[in-house]
Amino acid sequence: MPIYGLRFRALGQTNYYSGPPGLEPGQHVLIEAEQGHALALIVSGPAHNLPGQESEPLPSILRLASPDDVKRGEANEQLSKEAQVFCRQCIRQRDLDMKLVDVEVFFDRSKLIFYFTAPSRIDFRDLVKDLVREYRARIELRQIGVRHETQMVGAVGNCGMVCCCRRYLRKFAPVTIRMAKEQNLFLNPAKISGICGRLLCCLSYEQDNYDHFHKNCPRLGKKYQTDKGPMKVLRANMFRNSLAVLTETNEEVELTLEEWQALSPHRPEAVQCAQTQPRQAPKPQIGDGLLVVSAAPDTLDHLDTMDEFFSQDALASSNANNSRQEGNGRAPNHSAGDGGEAHGPDGQGDSGKPRRKRRRKPHSKPENQ
Repeated sequence: MPIYGLRFRALGQTNYYSGPPGLEPGQHVLIEAEQGHALALIVSGPAHNLPGQESEPLPSILRLASPDDVKRGEANEQLSKEAQVFCRQCIRQRDLDMKLVDVEVFFDRSKLIFYFTAPSRIDFRDLVKDLVREYRARIELRQIGVRHETQMVGAVGNCGMVCCCRRYLRKFAPVTIRMAKEQNLFLNPAKISGICGRLLCCLSYEQDNYDHFHKNCPRLGKKYQTDKGPMKVLRANMFRNSLAVLTETNEEVELTLEEWQALSPHRPEAVQCAQTQPRQAPKPQIGDGLLVVSAAPDTLDHLDTMDEFFSQDALASSNANNSRQEGNGRAPNHSAGDGGEAHGPDGQGDSGKPRRKRRRKPHSKPENQ
C-alpha cells in the first residue's frame, strides 16, 4: 500500500502511515490513535518505500475525512484555544506557580489534556475541579519538562534552523557535559545550551564517533612503554585519527592509531592499580517525577482524598529535591520515600545519634614555669 506523510498540527512532526491509493497532499484523513480517532492532514506522498524504514508494518489510515469531520476538527481547535484562555485565567486567580503550554482536545471531546510546566510540585486540585465543572469532560493535567515544552511550542535554534525536537526528534537522548568536554567545545552555557536551557541535543549526534575514538586512544599526558622506548602522549586528533607523542629524545612525532597500536604500548603500574580498586555498583536510575493527574465529573470527590500526596511535608521535600537536582539538569523526583534517609559511611541508615567530638588534652606545663 502507498505510504503517506501525515501531520496532526501545523509545523508539527511528520508521521508516516499506509493508506489506500488515490489520496493527495492537502486532504484530511482519519486514523486510529490512543485516544480513539484523530484527524490528520496529508503533507507528502504517495510513496512506495521509505529510506531506512524498519521491518515493522506502518499503521494504516482508516478513511478519508468527511466535511463534517473537518468541521469538527476546526471546532476542536477553537475549543483548545478557549480552554487555554480559561485555564490561564484560573491559574492567575489561584496564584499557582505553573505555566500552561498547550491543550489537546480528543476528536470526540471525551477528554482534554492540559500540558504545563512547573518548577516543583504544586497543589492544583482546585484547578482540576474548575476545569471539570466548566467542560463536563474528563480532564487530565500532565506536567512536562522544558525540552518537551520546546518540542510542542517550537523555536529557532542557535544554528538558525527550527529546533530538531520540533522537526523530527521523537525521543530525547541523554546529553551530559562530558560530551561537550570530549568534543573540545568551549564550556560556555550560551554556546552549548539550546532554547530550552538544557544542553544541545545535537551534542549526541557525533558522540558515538568520539566514544569509538577515545576507546582506542590512550590517555593524554601519560607515559607508555612501547617497542621503541617510552613515549608520552601529548595530543589527540579525532578528525585525522592520529596522536602526537613525545619520544625519549624529546622529539614530537605524529602517529595514527594503527601505528600506535602496532608499537604494543602498555602501562603496567596502571594495570595493577585497576586490579586493586574495586568497581562501584551503578546507582539506581531515578525517575523524572513528572505529575499526571486525571479527573472526571463523577470522580471529583476522589481528589479530596489526596491530602497526603499534596501535604505541606510532601511539597517541601519535593522542592528540596528540585533544588538539589537543578544543577544536574534532571527533573525532580517526587517518588515517596526518596531522599529522606541519611546514610553513613557503611551504606546503612544512620541511627540519628550525633557523633562525639574528640577533645584534645591540654598540654601540661612544667611546675617551674
